[in-house]
Parts: sequence; C-alpha cells; structure tokens
Amino acid sequence: MKRLLALLATGASTVGLTVLAGPPAQAATGCAAEYTITNQWEGGFQAGVKITNLGDPVSGWTLGFTLPDAGQKVVQGWNATWSQSGSRVTAGGADWNRTLSTGASTDLGFVGSFTGSNPAPTSFTLNGVTCTGSVTDPPTDPPATGTPTAVNGQLHVCGVHLCNQYDRPVQLRGMSTHGIQWFGPCYNDASLDALAQDWKSDLLRVAMYVQEDGYETDPAGFTARVNSLVDMAEARGMYAVIDFHTLTPGDPNYNLDRAKTFFSSVAARNAHKTNVIYEIANEPNGVSWAAVKSYAEQVIPVIRAADPDAVVIVGTRGWSSLGVSDGSNESEVVNNPVNATNIMYAFHFYAASHKDAYRAAVSRAAAQLPLFVSEFGTVSATGGGAVDRASSVAWLDLLDRLKIGYANWTYSDADEGSAAFRPGTCGGTDYSSSGVLTESGALLKSRISTADDFPTS
Repeated sequence: MKRLLALLATGASTVGLTVLAGPPAQAATGCAAEYTITNQWEGGFQAGVKITNLGDPVSGWTLGFTLPDAGQKVVQGWNATWSQSGSRVTAGGADWNRTLSTGASTDLGFVGSFTGSNPAPTSFTLNGVTCTGSVTDPPTDPPATGTPTAVNGQLHVCGVHLCNQYDRPVQLRGMSTHGIQWFGPCYNDASLDALAQDWKSDLLRVAMYVQEDGYETDPAGFTARVNSLVDMAEARGMYAVIDFHTLTPGDPNYNLDRAKTFFSSVAARNAHKTNVIYEIANEPNGVSWAAVKSYAEQVIPVIRAADPDAVVIVGTRGWSSLGVSDGSNESEVVNNPVNATNIMYAFHFYAASHKDAYRAAVSRAAAQLPLFVSEFGTVSATGGGAVDRASSVAWLDLLDRLKIGYANWTYSDADEGSAAFRPGTCGGTDYSSSGVLTESGALLKSRISTADDFPTS
C-alpha cells in the first residue's frame, strides 16, 4: 500500500478552480489530503483520496491535484465528478458530500491507468487552496476482542444507527445465503466456520423464499431449517437476519397470513437469543408505500408479542430502494414512517445498475432514517454480468462512512456473477481460498475480513 499525506502549514493559493456541479465553491482556509493506492496491477491501479476541511464550512468544493507521470490517467471515479486536463485532475463534490463543515472529511476514489511509473500525485488543493494541513486522529478504544455477538450483545436502534449493548453505533458486515431451497449444501459446518473465522463475518442473512418452491410448500420444514441456521450462526458468534424473502408477487400483503404464522413461530422460539434480527419483507415491488407500511404494522406486533427486544427490518417500495426505482425517493418514508419502534428500513442495490442517484438517496436518508442494506450485489440487478468494481467500492466506502450495515448477495456457488464461489464449490471443504472465490467473492471477503470497529465505551 502506498500513502501520501499532505502535511504543511495552512496556506492560500491564487489558483482558483470551479466546482463541477452545484453552487459556486466557497474559499477554503485550510485542508488536508491523504492519498492511498489500494490496489495495483499491470497498467492499472485503484486509489482513494480522503480530504478534510480544516477551515470555514464550504457548501461546494473542488479537489485538484497533479499526476506526475504523463502516462497516468483517471479512467473512472466515484463519490465526485471527475475530469482530467493534461496532468491536472479535478474532482467536484456530489450531491451528498458537497457540504463540508469545519473538520469534516469525505472519501473519494478512482481507477487509473499508467504506462510508465506510477508515482503519487502532488499539489493537492481544495477550492484553489493548497492542502497543507495535517489531521491528528483522536485516541480510539483498543479493538474489542471476542465474536461480534459476544462484544455487542443485544442490538437496538438508537437515533438513525444500529447500536450495541453499550449504546454505541455499530456496523455489521456479512453475507446473505441464496434461496435455502436451492442451495442447502452451501450452508453447513464447514462453510459457516469459514464465514465466521476466515471471512470474519458479523452476520449471516438467511434468505427463506416464500414462493418459488419455498416456505409455502413446507412451512414446518422451512421454519425448522431457518431455526437451524440461526443456531449455527449463534454458535459461531454471528448475528442472523431472518429474511422472509418475498419477491413475486411484490405486494407483501399477499403473504400476510403466512408472515404472521412464520414470525409468531420463529420469534417465540428465538426470543431468548441476542443474535436475531427479523426482516419481514424482502423486496416489495409494484405496490405503494402505504400498503407496505400497513403490512409492517400488522406483522411487527406479532413479533413483539414474543420477542419485544429484537431489531426489525422493514422493506421499502421499489425492490427496497426507498422508492427510488419507482421514481420516488426517501421522503415518502420520512413523512410517513412505520408506527413502531426499534426498526430499520431496508435498502437494496446492485452496483452495476444503481449508482449516483441511489447513493445520493442513501446519503440523504441516512440523516433521517435508520437504514440497513440487507441485500446488495456487485453486478447488475439481474444478479449476473460483470462485477462493477468501481461502483461496488464506492458503495462500500459510503456504507462504511455512514456506518450502515450490509449483507452481500450471495454466499453461494450459483452460476451467476453475484455468487461468492465458483460453481461446484458447495459441498466441499474450501470456502476461503482464491481457487474457489469469484471476483465478487474475493472483493467482499477482502472488505468483510478487515477488523471491525465495535466501541465498548
């Protein structure tokens, strides 16, 4: 990993840059910039830039820097509007990060190419002011030891965050099963040991389809299978998201009676556990938010009657896009929230299909609503196609910054781009090596296996 930190005294520059989008840029009186090469391969690399405003608040900004080698080019960037002229690169703030208060930071990134050497950029500026400041990170608690459930205990919602037993915000990162009716061999002792120990996952989302040869065909059998996976996750210190995976038909009220029966059973059986989160409707679609809200307000009391303390995730309109995929936005939920406490709202995305407009909605909504990304993919919304690494990284960086938990689709060997494993992996003993991981799996494992930040004081 290559790092460059601009560390000089605060200064001014006579060179001005124009913000690429939004209101006119204000003068910055100090800034710091940190540049990191996060990955490099023959002829290409991926880099991140963290900028911190050390001066007066700004409501519009442009970052500028110079690429020292003539062969260095910005190919694709995220979290800003990027452009390059000769060796000079500029990045203008996006809708969700355009305002930087004093001391505030934002993370940008780009994929680049090079033909010669790949030296670090020079002369970082924010709104024309040279970034000559330094940032001293405040002292942090020593890393908590133990499994995710041992450290955090019973979770609850506090404000817009998921919080642990110490009332401190936490981010859970993990994987979702595929349909357990199809990929049962993927979920055994060996694969869950790997998920907990090698991937260092905080959670397992158990996707129990209701239709499509799922729950409706054998309610007792599928309920037992879900409970078994909850137990397996608990034994390994992971949280378990019980996903009532409604998809077709899109109106969750079609399955209202089934939902009441199922959640009454699993909530009563698992009420004594601290590792269970209930997701009551996977991806409502073709239905109004009012209908989804009505469903939630009938199912949540069933859960609360048996398990009053567990967090409940409520699906949102437009395939759990906060309505964005239906041409709406988060305001319909903000203005008409579910009448219940200790709940979060689901947001789903697929990185190759859902980009800046969706990230902007999440950034806005996260200031007003507790969000959980209970499903996302690195590929297109079909679940297939090529991994969009740049968009995936932009999403993961955003979720990390906002401390929003997530589960990736899928911890399976399905023959599709979103699967973590190559076909034929499940049923074996290896769920971690490069030989069995797809591009998506390798990317997610690298992100999930980094150390958690679980505050305890």
